[in-house]
Amino acid sequence: MDNDVLGGYRERIDGLDEQLIRLLAERFEITKAVGQFKAENNLPAADPEREQQQIAQLHKIAQMVGMDPSFGEKVFRLIVDEVIRHHEKTAEQHGEIKD
Repeated sequence: MDNDVLGGYRERIDGLDEQLIRLLAERFEITKAVGQFKAENNLPAADPEREQQQIAQLHKIAQMVGMDPSFGEKVFRLIVDEVIRHHEKTAEQHGEIKD
């Protein structure tokens, strides 16, 4: 009986993990287009003002759902740092193509 309960929890966790990965893949697909747009328009890879707005919004959401806002910020920072890295790489490649 206990294994059934644990198995049920694990199934739900597995499903959520899959959803998280799929959502991240979708998010990165969109940010890839943003990076291309920024490179083509000579815009900076990072947008600190936008990031701060997002962090403030995510803090509110985290509090509403009973999650530690600092944990949410850490996850967001990890994602954004990866996006910025991709934007910088795209900008470098775009510069190489122009020359």
